Amino acid sequence: MSNDTLALAQTLIACRSPTPDDGGCQEILIGRLQKLGFQIERMRHGAVDNLWARRGTTAPLLCFAGHTDVVPTGPLEKWDSDPFTPAIRDGKLYGRGAADMKASLAAFVTAIEAFVAAHRDHNGSIALLITSDEEGIAVDGTVRVVETLEARNEPIDYCIVGEPTCVDQLGDTVKNGRRGSLSGTLMVKGIQGHIAYPHLGKNPIHLAAPAIAELAQTEWDQGNEYFPPTTWQISNINGGTGATNVIPGEVKILFNFRFSTASTVESLRTRVHAILDRHGLDYDLLWELSGKPYLTPRGSLVEAIGRAIKNVTGIEPQLSTSGGTSDGRFIADICPQVVEFGPRNATIHKLNECVEVDDVERLAQIYRLTLENLLLQR
Repeated sequence: MSNDTLALAQTLIACRSPTPDDGGCQEILIGRLQKLGFQIERMRHGAVDNLWARRGTTAPLLCFAGHTDVVPTGPLEKWDSDPFTPAIRDGKLYGRGAADMKASLAAFVTAIEAFVAAHRDHNGSIALLITSDEEGIAVDGTVRVVETLEARNEPIDYCIVGEPTCVDQLGDTVKNGRRGSLSGTLMVKGIQGHIAYPHLGKNPIHLAAPAIAELAQTEWDQGNEYFPPTTWQISNINGGTGATNVIPGEVKILFNFRFSTASTVESLRTRVHAILDRHGLDYDLLWELSGKPYLTPRGSLVEAIGRAIKNVTGIEPQLSTSGGTSDGRFIADICPQVVEFGPRNATIHKLNECVEVDDVERLAQIYRLTLENLLLQR
């Protein structure tokens, strides 16, 4: 399986697929999956290619989810080799998307091929949910497929997202949840005036400062077993005309919550408004929810992939909810158990992105053993 997985990963890396382009990756995957009896649904929305492929009609349904799109390469002259010409050097496979996440896509396919060859009459069903809109704005990708599945009452029992999760070595980290992301655009209003006559103006920066201090010092929650406490951070403040002798008429503040399951969107919004109102501010506040938090506690999926990782690597993986958002936030709406597991993330989005060659085969072995742990009759 190792040579086949590596070869498929190289083929996928050679497909130029900057967001939202798929670059032909999904058709390559479809060609392999159709031979296994998968039913193929192409779901194109706007400029985004999505794939839903399913083998079997019974529960439980185990879905592998991922994306074919990649981030921009950055300056080509700073790469040691062409980012879309896969290269192996010193035991590493180089190329844009090698770790994020074309090695995982290849491992999905070869793991399924090996599993089906050995267990053609296995219990349950297997699916793949693949998009070309994960690295971008993510409005026409996985979320659209999830909406379609939800509308026709087609739930998923287990989902493995192939995001690169490991830190120091393959197998050390499984993501069993992610924090939510809630952003706010706050406009605090004042009265513009001459700096020499402050009594005729009203400085919104001065007015907002005590409220900002309170927001920054507030404990929003204490987290829980799986999540650190919720955090509130300002990302940008902008006010004034650029002149040194003008009191600004308004100040614009951009902020973001990264929040755990210990808080809700409504509780955070209510508490922010209460603080702003208590300080007597004249303001407008627009909210944007980028993703709700999700959590998969220890259970059948976490245990199944943990046993597979231990079998292949000898490592007991740590559970983590760190990092940014992923498409797991959408899938969690129709799937009670979602985890993320993939190769090391040390080089993702960087120049000379790479993955250990040996890890490509071992990743496929882990996915195959997870299939056995969940879908074979015991």
